[in-house]
Amino acid sequence: MCVGIPMQVIEPGECFARCRGRNGEAWLDMRLIGNQPKGAWVLAFADVAREALDADRAALINAALDALEGVLSGETSAAALDAFFPDLARKAPELPDFLKPG
Repeated sequence: MCVGIPMQVIEPGECFARCRGRNGEAWLDMRLIGNQPKGAWVLAFADVAREALDADRAALINAALDALEGVLSGETSAAALDAFFPDLARKAPELPDFLKPG
C-alpha cells in the first residue's frame, strides 16, 4: 500500500523540488504536476508529487495520518478518532450524485 504524504515545497527547482513533510525532507519529482512555488503543498507518493494541495487539505490529510499512527501504536481510542477527522465527524454519509435515485 502506498500512502500519500503532504509535503511543502521549500526549494523549487526544474523537474524536482526539495520538500518538507512529516517524515523530514526529500527531493520530489514534480513532472506530473509541474513546477510549484516555494510554500506550495503537494501530495507525495514514493518521492513523486502527484497532486497540488491547498494548506487546509494538507492539514486534513495530516490529521488523518496522525489518527492512523495513533491507532497503530495503541495511543488513540476509537472514540477519540472524530477529533482527527473534523471534515467527516458528525456528518451524515451521502451517496455520490451518480448513485442517487433518479
